Amino acid sequence: MIFQALRSLVFYLVFFVHTIPLAIVIGLMAKLTPGWRGAGWALGQYWNSANLFFLRWLVGIRTRVTGAENIPEGGVIIGAKHQSDWDIFAILPHVGHPAFIAKKELLDIPLFGWAAKWMDTIPVDRKRGKDALPLMMAGAKDALERGRRVIIFPEGTRRAPLDVPAYRSGIVKMYLALDVPVVPVALTSGLYWGRNSLVLWPGTARAKFLEPILPGLSGEEFLATLIERIETETNRMVLEDAREGLARPISPRLRERLDALEAEIGAEL
Repeated sequence: MIFQALRSLVFYLVFFVHTIPLAIVIGLMAKLTPGWRGAGWALGQYWNSANLFFLRWLVGIRTRVTGAENIPEGGVIIGAKHQSDWDIFAILPHVGHPAFIAKKELLDIPLFGWAAKWMDTIPVDRKRGKDALPLMMAGAKDALERGRRVIIFPEGTRRAPLDVPAYRSGIVKMYLALDVPVVPVALTSGLYWGRNSLVLWPGTARAKFLEPILPGLSGEEFLATLIERIETETNRMVLEDAREGLARPISPRLRERLDALEAEIGAEL
């Protein structure tokens, strides 16, 4: 535990020392040389790859992503389970130059926010209530028309593995209004980099792009299909990882849910 905590501390130090100068450089490029977006995006890709490298060699988190062949060409929506910051690093290399949907507060941060806007991040201003959705929709529509993959976390925030799902309505409204496929993503990253844990645990975090949901369903049918695909595959993957053995301590709550899942689907694996 102490050794892994020290490894985690080294990772966080390296992460911030590495990220801050890059955010300054890319943020200034966004303001001063907006036509150099290609160079800025190349730096962003380098930052992403470096973080996966740091996770692998400083704390022992390997990355495995499968199912990228399920992503259609052109503009699509990627609707991913969200358990960890790892999710962004893992998804990004497989979706070309995407447009992330993120809280407006993140884009208000000097330099970092400038860089994020320059990289096609779509802001969601939750303080504006119902008025936030049309603005988000307009940004997503523009990104899709430019062939971007729009990435959204349908639950809105990170959730622990096997927590009760809490999907929001935003992705349903996007699906109905934008008329493009939605690619669900299942993952297990919360087993290794928990939302409320400062300690990162070694193992292989996995993400899987699932079969796309094509346009044409009702809102209710779409949401039911999205939840069924993401949650069923995520539960299966989490149970597989747990069976192989986890380095992290398993809380009584997680153990109870793993035992229930084992009783429910264990014989199918």
